[in-house]
Amino acid sequence: MTPAHSATFRIGAVDLNGQLRGKRLPSAHLGKLKKGGARLPLSALNLDMWGCDIEDSPLVFESGDQDGVLLPTCRGAVPMPWLATASQLVLMCLNTEDGAPFLGDPIQALAAVLDRFAQRGWSVVAATEMEFTLVDDSGDAITPPRHPRDGRQVEAAEILSVAELDAFDAFFTDIYDGAAAMGIPLQTMTSEGGIGQFEVTLNHQDAMKAAHDALLIKYLLRATARNHGFAATFMAKPYLEDAGNGMHVHFSVVDADGNNVFDDGTEAGSDLLRSAVAGCLAAMQASTLIFAPNGPSYDRFAPGAHAPTSICWGYENRTAAIRIPGGPSAARRIEHRVAGGDVNPYLMLAAILGAAIEGIDEGLKPPAPAKGSAYEQDHPQLAHSWEEAIALFEADAFIARCLPKQLIDNLIMTKRQEMRKLAAIAPEAQWKTYLERV
Repeated sequence: MTPAHSATFRIGAVDLNGQLRGKRLPSAHLGKLKKGGARLPLSALNLDMWGCDIEDSPLVFESGDQDGVLLPTCRGAVPMPWLATASQLVLMCLNTEDGAPFLGDPIQALAAVLDRFAQRGWSVVAATEMEFTLVDDSGDAITPPRHPRDGRQVEAAEILSVAELDAFDAFFTDIYDGAAAMGIPLQTMTSEGGIGQFEVTLNHQDAMKAAHDALLIKYLLRATARNHGFAATFMAKPYLEDAGNGMHVHFSVVDADGNNVFDDGTEAGSDLLRSAVAGCLAAMQASTLIFAPNGPSYDRFAPGAHAPTSICWGYENRTAAIRIPGGPSAARRIEHRVAGGDVNPYLMLAAILGAAIEGIDEGLKPPAPAKGSAYEQDHPQLAHSWEEAIALFEADAFIARCLPKQLIDNLIMTKRQEMRKLAAIAPEAQWKTYLERV
């Protein structure tokens, strides 16, 4: 753990790929942030995966590459316990010069969606479950890591193995200590179904903080893994023949009196729950680009591989894209199971919650819930390729009602540029682009 006092701190805004773009500053400048004392080009949040400007973007030369004003988010300054030298990180959001939110900023886009719930007197509570894989990336291809305890390479998946967790005890202890220092409500770590694969679960909390903490836990896991001599990746499919990494989100909606609006005292849940489900289903195919944002993301969508491919919902059905978990009715919630581990958590939540509130506003009704294996049933499907996902996202009228137009336009430009550039990289070398960027 690093010392408590920081000589410097970082400020970071989140680009469309979930990467932080910002600056390092002396600690004396910390008090100036709330006064708009930090600036960043608007184009900095519309870079491709390699950190390059988007060709022909109106945010660059056409507009003179204008600055926006950075303001701190509600998350506040958090320590960076993986560093040898003490420092803090402040997550920032970007506004235009006239003080309006820049809606090409994923944080501002999520805030705009959450404001639609607030207009009804509601707030959203969310929790995330993220899978990641520990790997050795010292060679020409990624391979499983070596057990710190015995030095032997991990050979097989160890589903829910306590021994596998214990083998990496020092690493996981640092993760729990780091999360506590950063105020991240880390619940469980479990050994999952892939080689070197684990899942981290965060507790239910305010949806915006849930997005912040999903981003921060990724940074903590990746950096701490390096300190222990291996790498942690959230790539959707680190190994073609092994399990992929997913990111599930659970959410419920609470009214001004603290009541869960999805709860009607029954196992079925309320009409509002079903309308939210219907909205999520209506947006799902065109939202594939959010849930599978990169070329290799589509390797994860394989029938029978624990990643949903069918656009359907069900009660206690993990083969469906949307699951309504059981348990006490007061905790009735929606589990959205489509996203890969390589998503931007702000975009993921904005897309899901934007679709849910649109479904509620329109009073949509879902089809009958799926029973049994959804892989063996005839349901609409997610987009099958990156190219198809981009085209669907661009043209869909329902998506246009769920998300800000500027965000949609910028993401399309970004992903088309990435698709062109990735085509020039041999498939066996593409992991080098994504390993720690997602």
